[in-house]
Amino acid sequence: MKRINYLASFLFAAVILSSCGGLDKMKEEASNLQYSVTPKVLEMHAGTVKYEIKGDIPAEWFNKKAIVEFTPVYKYEGGEEVLESKTYQGESVEANNKVIGFETGGSMEFAGEFQYQEAMRDGDLEMRAVASIKDDQLPLLAVKLADGVISTPLLVMVDPMPVTHKDNFQRVISQEKEADIHYIIQRSEVRRSELKAEDIKELEEFVKMANEAANEEFKGIEISAYASPDGPEKLNERLSEQRKKSADKYLAKVIGKAKINKEDAETLYNLKSTAEDWDGFKTLVEGSSIEDRDLILRVLSMYSDPVVREKEIKNMAATYEVLADDILPELRRSEIKIKVDKIGFSDEEIADFAINKPDTLNLEELLYAGKMAEDLATKATIYKTATEKHEGCFRAHNNLAYTLILQGNLTDAKASLEKANEIKDGDAIITNNLGVIALMEGDKETAKTHFLNSTDAGNAVDYNLGIINIMDGEYEAAVNYFQNHKSFNTALAMLLAGKNDSANKTIDVVEKEHPMNYYLKAVINARIGDEAAVMNNLRTAVEKDADLKAMAKTDLEFRNYFENETFKTIVE
Repeated sequence: MKRINYLASFLFAAVILSSCGGLDKMKEEASNLQYSVTPKVLEMHAGTVKYEIKGDIPAEWFNKKAIVEFTPVYKYEGGEEVLESKTYQGESVEANNKVIGFETGGSMEFAGEFQYQEAMRDGDLEMRAVASIKDDQLPLLAVKLADGVISTPLLVMVDPMPVTHKDNFQRVISQEKEADIHYIIQRSEVRRSELKAEDIKELEEFVKMANEAANEEFKGIEISAYASPDGPEKLNERLSEQRKKSADKYLAKVIGKAKINKEDAETLYNLKSTAEDWDGFKTLVEGSSIEDRDLILRVLSMYSDPVVREKEIKNMAATYEVLADDILPELRRSEIKIKVDKIGFSDEEIADFAINKPDTLNLEELLYAGKMAEDLATKATIYKTATEKHEGCFRAHNNLAYTLILQGNLTDAKASLEKANEIKDGDAIITNNLGVIALMEGDKETAKTHFLNSTDAGNAVDYNLGIINIMDGEYEAAVNYFQNHKSFNTALAMLLAGKNDSANKTIDVVEKEHPMNYYLKAVINARIGDEAAVMNNLRTAVEKDADLKAMAKTDLEFRNYFENETFKTIVE
């Protein structure tokens, strides 16, 4: 009995030793496993890092009794992201995992994604594996697969464009006044009763105001005299000419023609006479309720000879009496038309009055002054005045918000835009500007909704949607939105879309004062493989902003130059 117990103990120990020995062997030979990662350097797009890992398990490695859990892990300073694991088993294990044959070996595949954090920029992707045989467990490996994450899309400049509403300012405003002088049949003198007509009084007042105003000047004076199309043509020619002269004589007194020199008078005055006003006759007949109206119009269309026309119409005896009473007297007239230009304040006067005498200016002049102002503080002051004096003007509230956005005062800008939106809900420009604030506050989805609802606001909206599309990882769409803009973001979108040459040409025409323009050009040239251009542009970037040294030092866009002595000199 004792011998049997010894034998049992021996066999149990042998089993334990063999199982542990199997795990140890797997650990010793774990370096024989092969891995490939796609992409070879991890990349962040739209806030997410995607990866694919393929592994090759060699023959005679996987213990028939073992279970192995493989776990990808992304390690970075301050933490690690444990990714989705997969479990495999040997041929002798009774479980539901994928079986790896001892004689044949096998493969494994992982695909997943994780949310990017800024600290992850500098880190390692590694594969960990833990094997077990029954109750025994042993860590097999922790092998590095890839370095860090390329986060170039985060270079996007979140500088959305607000939009102002246009003013309707006109420095020169053309004004016009018309009046008619009517005459008795076969007469051409201006009757005193005609000068009491309302339109004549208004014309005289209009002329008086123009004469007295220092900023108004006459631009055109027209007199068109007519005779009605009844009676002999020669008589009508004389009548229309005489009526023209009498109207001109009257108007000369009103305007003070003596004050206008001959040369100006020739330019200003346009006098003409029409012997028989058949066009006017037709117009009046068409608008009348005369019983034979259609018949009269047919006569006008059938005959072009004025004598025949007059004869045919006079043959309609009853109708002609109505024409003589209601239509023909209206045609015996002189039409007077006076054009005056009112010339507004100069730019210098408007700029001064907007600050010192705002009551002097109307709404359009205030909005124009705000547009002219060069510094933001002055703009804000002028637009604020416009909102106070014209509280119901959505344009004034919007333009104040525009200026406050540029000043970085998003709280007051939002309040001003909300006021503008109350006045004109759904206005495209106001909606765009609400999107600008949302994006600058970090609310990308709300900003995107606003921008998509404000496409009528112009090219600025395309630029803003381009920013959104870079952030969403939609780089081709971003390039399309930026097609009318030459900017840092345009070049960045092209680079991210794989259009390296286009990106390089675009960044070359962007104003270079900002250090990030040089940094991006260095990144572009790193992808192209132009070492000299990389070093030159990176050197200029860090000279303009020394903080860029730390970023470049770990930026995997420059991974091929990490050991380059010139690169080290630049970033140290």
